[in-house]
Amino acid sequence: MAVIKKAAKTAIDKVFAEQKCYALELRKTDYRQRLAVLSRFEKAFNGALDKIYAAAAADFGKPEAEVTMSEIMPVVGELKHIRKSLKSWMKPDSVRPTLTTFGTKSKIVKEPKGVTLVVSPWNYPFNLTFGPMMWSIAAGNTVIIKPSEMTPNMAKVISEIVSEAFRPEEVALFEGKADVASYLTSLPFDHIFFTGSPAVGKHVMAAAAKNLTSVTLELGGKSPVIIDKSANIKKTVGSIAWGKFTNNGQTCIAPDYLYIHESIKDQVVAEMTACVEKQYGLGNDARANGDYCQVVNAAHHGRISALVKDAKANGGKVLIGGEMVKAGRFIAPTMIEGMSEDSAIMQEEIFGPVLPIITFSDLDEAVAYVNSKPKPLALYIYAQDQHAIDKVLQETSAGDTCVNQTMMHFLHQNLPFGGVNNSGIGKSGGVWGFRAFTHERSVLVEKFSAASMLHPPYTPKVLKMIKQTMRLVS
Repeated sequence: MAVIKKAAKTAIDKVFAEQKCYALELRKTDYRQRLAVLSRFEKAFNGALDKIYAAAAADFGKPEAEVTMSEIMPVVGELKHIRKSLKSWMKPDSVRPTLTTFGTKSKIVKEPKGVTLVVSPWNYPFNLTFGPMMWSIAAGNTVIIKPSEMTPNMAKVISEIVSEAFRPEEVALFEGKADVASYLTSLPFDHIFFTGSPAVGKHVMAAAAKNLTSVTLELGGKSPVIIDKSANIKKTVGSIAWGKFTNNGQTCIAPDYLYIHESIKDQVVAEMTACVEKQYGLGNDARANGDYCQVVNAAHHGRISALVKDAKANGGKVLIGGEMVKAGRFIAPTMIEGMSEDSAIMQEEIFGPVLPIITFSDLDEAVAYVNSKPKPLALYIYAQDQHAIDKVLQETSAGDTCVNQTMMHFLHQNLPFGGVNNSGIGKSGGVWGFRAFTHERSVLVEKFSAASMLHPPYTPKVLKMIKQTMRLVS
């Protein structure tokens, strides 16, 4: 573990202690008080929109439209949803008594977990920082945020928004590298919400286990797309191109590879070529397209470039794109086929604008292939044949699925979002985000139950009553 500097450790320890004390006060807050805190955040967030656009452009070369759709709209939409729903989310749930608990009254109380940590990623820093933060505040917790150091301009704006909207005992933010993240995850938080890779997620979970801290892990993996021969090819390709090349493919639920029925492969490739040309431009033409953003840094540019080179060395043939330029961290929208199964691009999450394709002759092949891999964060099926759709849904497992669409499920506030096994633990979004930061506490109140009649000493009369009770409940 990287050793944290003494000054940073002292600052974190001070805020952590302050938040532990303040978290006890927050247990008494009602929905109005929590919404008032979120209103302060809303004011600071809306006041920073110009800075948000500028920071995203500086870190990614990200177009304003993508920033609006993927960074701003989800935050303001989630805030509106919380404002509308929080009162009902916080209400205790009444529970009917069972035969054995007749004469008692019970409820499930929604109480805050306490002091929480949000470790956010670099690909959508505003969305994936402020979403968990808002759920935690709505649930009545304090929050410490660790943003990614890989997008420094966006992290700076996030820090400014947090400083303007909150007192340190409410929400605090600590920038830094792996040393800061490692130290934070070693502390006895009441909940940790981490978004990132499965590899780092394992370290976070291991650190949390030492304190028996609960976790929500939003990870990733290789999200497959199955294209059945019954698919509407034009609509399918338009949807996939948007889902894959938005944010330069740096999205945890972006299509990672296509599994296409062999009878329509050539049509899909031809349509994808036309679609990419229309949306971004082919090859080096995409460099001048303001709607196509950059790879986040030189290290990731090198990593993605190495995946393509390895795929080509292992039999891969580039069908679209393939141009890679270090200057401006440019990689053209790329489609590749024919690489061997053991090539790195078929084993690692790509997280970039490169789309491998494989063909199948029977849907069973595609299902078997998906099931041979770790469970993905998302699985996409394109088909008009309902039997094919049902087969994929019933015979595979994934965090979430879209049919004839990509990525839109993340924006649906009435759907839970999250992975399964290797792609994540726990759900978020809407009420599921609130629940992630909430402890559901069972409360039973004695009224007039006969439970005391079954207490020792176990005389023949008491034993008879116990047996009669057993017959009632069995």
